[in-house]
Parts: sequence; C-alpha cells; structure tokens
Amino acid sequence: MAHNLDTTNGQTAFVSARKDAWHHLGVTLPDAFTAEDAMEHGLLGGWNVRTQPLFAHVKSEDETDESPASQIEIPNRYAVVRNNPVNAGQIDPLGVVGGAYHPIQNEAHAEFLNTLVDESGAHFETAGAIDGGRKVFITMKMPGHMKVGGVDQVDMYLAAINSHDGSLPFTIMVTPIRVVCENTLNLAWGGADSKVKIRHTRRGGESIVERARKTLELSFDYLEGFQEEAEKLINTTMTQSQFEQIIENAFGVDEDAPVATMTRTSNKLDEMVRLFADAYTHEGLRDTAWAGLNALTEWNDHFTPVRDDDEQGRRSVKAVMDPHFKNRARELILSHV
Repeated sequence: MAHNLDTTNGQTAFVSARKDAWHHLGVTLPDAFTAEDAMEHGLLGGWNVRTQPLFAHVKSEDETDESPASQIEIPNRYAVVRNNPVNAGQIDPLGVVGGAYHPIQNEAHAEFLNTLVDESGAHFETAGAIDGGRKVFITMKMPGHMKVGGVDQVDMYLAAINSHDGSLPFTIMVTPIRVVCENTLNLAWGGADSKVKIRHTRRGGESIVERARKTLELSFDYLEGFQEEAEKLINTTMTQSQFEQIIENAFGVDEDAPVATMTRTSNKLDEMVRLFADAYTHEGLRDTAWAGLNALTEWNDHFTPVRDDDEQGRRSVKAVMDPHFKNRARELILSHV
C-alpha cells in the first residue's frame, strides 16, 4: 500500500482540512478542524493503546508436535496493542517494548496541539495513522507566513508524530512549506532546536500538555532563525558550474566504478542540474544558493528511487519521516555561503 495509511474495511485513518490529499482517501472537512474532529474523522479516537505481558509458546525436547505447548512469560517485554477503530472487538498488535514504555494516547497527542490553538491561532490541517496504526501524525498550520527575499512565500507548520511501537519518541517538528510546489523542506535548520522529543515514559506522558507553551516559543524562534538563514542563501550567488562542482564532489563516483553505477550517478546529477537550471519553482531565485538547496530537496522528494510500486505514497512518507538527505543538502549548500 503506497500511501501506507492505516485502512480497515475500506475506511482510512486520515482527515484533511479544505482540500483532498493526493491519495483522495479519508475525510476532507470544509474548514480547519478541532482535536475532537481529528479523533472522530481521522479514526484516531478510542484506541486505548496499552501494554500486555508477552508470552512464548514452548515445548520440551521430548514432546511431539501434537503435544500442547506451555506458556512462558518473557520478563520485561510487553506487547503494545490497540482497539481497532473500525471493527469493534478486534485487538491489533502494534509492537514489542520494554517495561519502562508508557503509551501516549492519540487523545493526549491531539490535546497537546489543541493548547496551541488558544496560544497562537494555529489550526489543524491533517491527522492520520500509518503502518497499521504504529505511527500517528497531526499537523497544524501556524498563523501568517513570510516572504524569503521578498519573493518565495513560506508557511510554517507544526508536525507532531507519535509511534505506538517504540520506534521513535513523541516528536514535534517545525516544518517550512514552499507553497508554490508544496515541497516540504523538512529540515532541522537549527539542529536539535528545530524539534522537541518526549520519551514514552510515565513522566513523559504526564508532561505532554505542559510542553505546549515551550514548543510554541520554539516555533517562533525557529521561524526567525529559518528566515535569517534563508535570506542568506537567497542573497548568495551560485552559478550552475558551482552547483555542478558541489554535487559532483558530494554524490559523484570514481572513474573505475561499474558502468551501471556510473550511469545511475550521471542520470542523478543531470536531474539535479536540470532542477537547478530550469525548475519553475526557482523563478526569481535562479542562480542563488537557495535555488541550489531547493533543487536538491525537490530531487529527493520527487525523483529519488523508491522500492514500492506506489511511488508517490512512498515519497510522501519519506519526505516526513526521513530528513537525513535534506540535512546533508543544507550542509553542502551552506558550505558555499
């Protein structure tokens, strides 16, 4: 399933404000929605995520296949389960965790962001679950926007991502979006300052709403830092030959590499150069370091190979969950400034 959204009996755990997502799944509401709407229309409410003791079914060496197995409890390991939001009575396994793990419910996830509505005027944009409910995301649009270099409009979003399988902490990221092509620059511009992480411990679960004000302050500080850095990039000239040299040094291969590798690399670099030189999203910004950064991030979002038949879905998940290439792109371009 390319979009990887949590779907049961044709019902998809996703809700969007005002416009359909590319996959046209879930529910689209006519206006910004509330935390309660996210739980109801996004099929995120009433999961009752909880841990259960984990058992192994074992037999002694002299027992046959037909012999009944004995149950042995595995110490300090627990299964994370939820109530399925569509099929009443169905229990879904989500992961295996240690004894210190404490679930953060979807209701607390949404309530945390709800405090930002009162604090700032931010509003809910999307909410949903992916990977069978193992990860849940909720995004909010911050009020206002800025013009980078007086040309490029950038909106700011808060994306809060939670996992129910122990794979990542509750994470709040501040993400700039280039409205002209909806290309998410999911970059940690200020390193650790661009995100807040809350571990799945009992203390973490209790403090989630208390962290809302701190996160709001972080988002405005981040907005200021992002604009300062973006202005620097947009005011730095970068020629096509300079851009070609940067990507050749970073992504090129040795001359004795296999022919197939050299061909793939050449095609990749050609696509990056084409985006730098010709992409319509760079009108008014061409031949700048900002255009260089956006050429690399657009290539990553739209042209990097994926291992799934549903390319667009896998790219959408990668753009949110995998910022490593974009961080590297930022470092490469900043080294030119």
